[in-house]
Amino acid sequence: MKPQFDSALVWFRRDLRSTDHAALHYALKQSRRVWCVFVFDTGILDPLPRVDRRVVFIRDSLVELDQGLRHLARDQEAPHASEAGLIVLHGDPLKEIPRLAQKLGVQAVFANHDDEPAALTRDAQVRGRLSDVGAALFTSKDHVIFERNEVLTANDTPYGVFTPYKNNWLKKVDDFYLQAYPVAKYAQHLAAIPPDVGLKAAKGERIPSLGELGFEATEDLKIPTGMSGAQALLDDFLERIDHYHDTRDFPGVKGPSYLSTHLRFGTVSIRLLARLAWDRRQAGSAGAHTWLSELIWRDFYHQVMHHHPHVIGHSFKREYDKIKWAHGKQAEARFAAWCGGRTGYPLVDAAMRQINQTGYMHNRLRMVVASFLIKDLGIDWRWGERYFAEKLLDFDLAANNGGWQWAASTGCDAQPYFRIFNPISQSQKFDGAGKFIRRYVPELAHLSDKAIHAPWLLGDLGDAVDYPAPIVQHDEARAETLDRYAVVKGS
Repeated sequence: MKPQFDSALVWFRRDLRSTDHAALHYALKQSRRVWCVFVFDTGILDPLPRVDRRVVFIRDSLVELDQGLRHLARDQEAPHASEAGLIVLHGDPLKEIPRLAQKLGVQAVFANHDDEPAALTRDAQVRGRLSDVGAALFTSKDHVIFERNEVLTANDTPYGVFTPYKNNWLKKVDDFYLQAYPVAKYAQHLAAIPPDVGLKAAKGERIPSLGELGFEATEDLKIPTGMSGAQALLDDFLERIDHYHDTRDFPGVKGPSYLSTHLRFGTVSIRLLARLAWDRRQAGSAGAHTWLSELIWRDFYHQVMHHHPHVIGHSFKREYDKIKWAHGKQAEARFAAWCGGRTGYPLVDAAMRQINQTGYMHNRLRMVVASFLIKDLGIDWRWGERYFAEKLLDFDLAANNGGWQWAASTGCDAQPYFRIFNPISQSQKFDGAGKFIRRYVPELAHLSDKAIHAPWLLGDLGDAVDYPAPIVQHDEARAETLDRYAVVKGS
């Protein structure tokens, strides 16, 4: 079949892999020559601190993406295969993508959907500017299994409760939705990169260094990067997946898949993960059943964001915006203590130190610290949402917003406002031996397994132990929270 386009450009964003890639597949299948580009968006990067784990992860993953594209071209004997690969730009995509499209003379730009409100605005503007240079923008679903209007109620309305959404998701899914996009069979269309295109990296490197991007190296990421890193984590998890339902809630145990960052940046295909989970679930694995539910939650939060973009910055349940949150110097001081892991509640503090030191936080602990900030300290959930957005290596707007609104009882299918986690009982239940606490709050390591969850009950810890007393009393804070939420009682 004759290609529809003489030449095309694939714009990589949150999909940094060269296999099972919707946009890359469609571009290669429909075009005689295809180039690939990634833009380090200065609008996103400029406000960041000069040491940012996400930039490190992206940069390292791009090295492997470039290699993957070149290997595809070589294996399929594409003309000038050694000169194929990834074009890297640094600037404003609104200018850089149309400029590159015009320079290369392409008729089409292919990309994958990004339903974040700012991304939709960006893509609309890029589409308009591309039309001015004679090119069209085509986008495809790639980041989730079902998106937008694909899973609706019988009345064709979006779901607001997870369980019926999940049930419909499970009824709808089949091999078609889980199959991989074949990329390799069309890879002979990958084109050589012209010598005057893209950033010029130093020392013969194809991808700019952190320094060339204006960033500094960070400490060990503690997570492998790129497609190979995702595969290594997946291989490890598949050996443990059957026990996931029993281990996932215990931060001191190797229970999670640790693939959330790779899902966020698309170094692994969601179709691959969902297919593996589905197959294991069909074979009777309770762990795979639970893990598949977690992947469905991810789809759920993305469709919530698509249908209800007001959730970015406001409560999904609009009446909850009536809540009067704590403010003033005391609230600011308590928020600073929460951020720094100095609340006096060991599990909360250990979790906050984990995110500060590694850019990762165990999912159970995300619920614990969110509940503590909102319902023990009375602080607006949006403060915590922003802090996570700054710190999390796996930050995803839809999932982060959904999680915080769940904890605040303001979101879709959220916990009832009167459900308030007790940070002590959560600690005793999910870190009973204090293994996780001892790792991140070493000043308490000498305490017994019983005492470590509430060290203030020992009385004075002594001057040798630099650990604060609780900044609030949970029972008193719980009563204040119930009063605070009275404005939405019955909602």
